[in-house]
Amino acid sequence: MDVKSIRSAFPILDQEVNGHPLVYLDSAATSQKPIEVIEAVNNYYHLNNSNVHRGVHTIGTRATDLYEGAREKVKQFIGAKNVEEIIFTRGTTTAINLVAQSYGKSHLSQGDEIVISKMEHHSNIIPWQQIAKVTGATLKYIPLETDGTIHLDNVRKTITPKTKIVAVTHVSNVLGTINPIKEITKIAHENDAVILVDGAQGVPHMKVDVVDLDCDFYAFSGHKMCAPTGIGVLYGKKQLLEQMEPVEFGGEMIDFVDLYDSTWKELPWKFEGGTPIIAGAVGLGAAIDFLTEVGLDNVTEHETMLVNYAMEQLTEIDKLTIYGPKHRAGLVTFNLADVHPHDTATVLDAEGIAVRAGHHCAQPLMKWLDVTATARASFYLYNTVDDVDNLVAGLNKAKEFFGDVF
Repeated sequence: MDVKSIRSAFPILDQEVNGHPLVYLDSAATSQKPIEVIEAVNNYYHLNNSNVHRGVHTIGTRATDLYEGAREKVKQFIGAKNVEEIIFTRGTTTAINLVAQSYGKSHLSQGDEIVISKMEHHSNIIPWQQIAKVTGATLKYIPLETDGTIHLDNVRKTITPKTKIVAVTHVSNVLGTINPIKEITKIAHENDAVILVDGAQGVPHMKVDVVDLDCDFYAFSGHKMCAPTGIGVLYGKKQLLEQMEPVEFGGEMIDFVDLYDSTWKELPWKFEGGTPIIAGAVGLGAAIDFLTEVGLDNVTEHETMLVNYAMEQLTEIDKLTIYGPKHRAGLVTFNLADVHPHDTATVLDAEGIAVRAGHHCAQPLMKWLDVTATARASFYLYNTVDDVDNLVAGLNKAKEFFGDVF
C-alpha cells in the first residue's frame, strides 16, 4: 500500500499544529476525508442539489440516482443480499436506537433478556437500558476476560432461551478487542435470539460480510470511514425489517395518508422519513469507492503492522499502562503513570499530536478497568511508522514535563 500517495489525498494532513506537522491519531473518533469525498459532496451541491424521489425534473433525477447509487455501493461493500436491507441513518447511534425502539419494543416483554457486554459504547448500552425499563426485560452483561476479550464459554452461559436480543460491538473503541461475531451470532441463533452488531469500529478497518457473519442487524457510521459526518447505515435482514414499524413519521416514508390513518412505503424508504441525508450519502458512496480502490485487506494489514509496532515501542516506556489484548485492532489505549490523560493529551497536542482522552463514551468499561479515563491513539490507512515514533517521543516529553510522578 502506497501510504505516501494515500496521505496526499487527505488535504487536512498537510498542515502544522502548534508549530509541528500534524500527527493525527484520533481516527477512532472520526476519520479524515480524502479529496475525492470532499469533491463528491461539493459537486452534489454545485451541480445536482435537489430533493430525491419527488421530482421528475433532470436535477431531481440526478440527485435520486446519486442517493440510491450510494445505497447500492453500501450493499456491495458489506455483502448484503438486497438493497432494501440498507437503511440510511444519521449514524451508528440512530441505527441502534431504531432497532431498539422498533424491533425491541415490539418483541420484548416481562422476563425476556437483552444481552450485551461491558465493553460497549454508550450508544449500545443506553438504548437497551431504556427499552428494558419500558418492556420489563432484563439487561444482562457477558463477562470479560482479564485482557478485555470475550470467551465463548461465557457467551454460552449468559445467553439463554429467555434471551431475545443480543447486542455487541464488533471492535471495542477502547480496548481494540475484535470480537468473534460469527460465533456469538451462532450461539444467539441457537437460542432463537436476534443479534445486532455495532460495527462503527469494524467496517472502516476490515472486510465485513454480513451474510457470512449471519448477523440480523449491523450498524455503522460514515464519518469513521472517510465519509462526511451525519450519515450512517443500518443493515437488517429483509424479513425482520419488513416486520418492524417506523419510529419516525412524516414525508417520504408514506404510501397513502388519510385524515385518520396512513400506510407506509416499502423497504427501505419506510425508515427514512423526511428529506434524507443526500449529500452525506453521496459522500459515503465516494468513500466506499476510495476504500475499495485501496483495498480493505491492505488497510487491515497496514493497521496491524502499525499497532504491533506501536505496542513494541510503547511497552518500552516506563510506567505506561496499556489496556486490552495483545491481538487487537489499530488502536492503543493507555495511561502514563498517575498523569491525568487530559494532561497527557495536552502535552501531545503541544507537539502537534492529536489523541483522544477521556472515558471514550464507555464509562462502564472504565469502571471495569478501575480508571476514570484513558488516552487513546488510533490508526488508519494514512498513518505511518513516523507517526508512532512521534507519539513515543511526545510521551517521553510528557514524562519529562511531569517528572515528579516518575
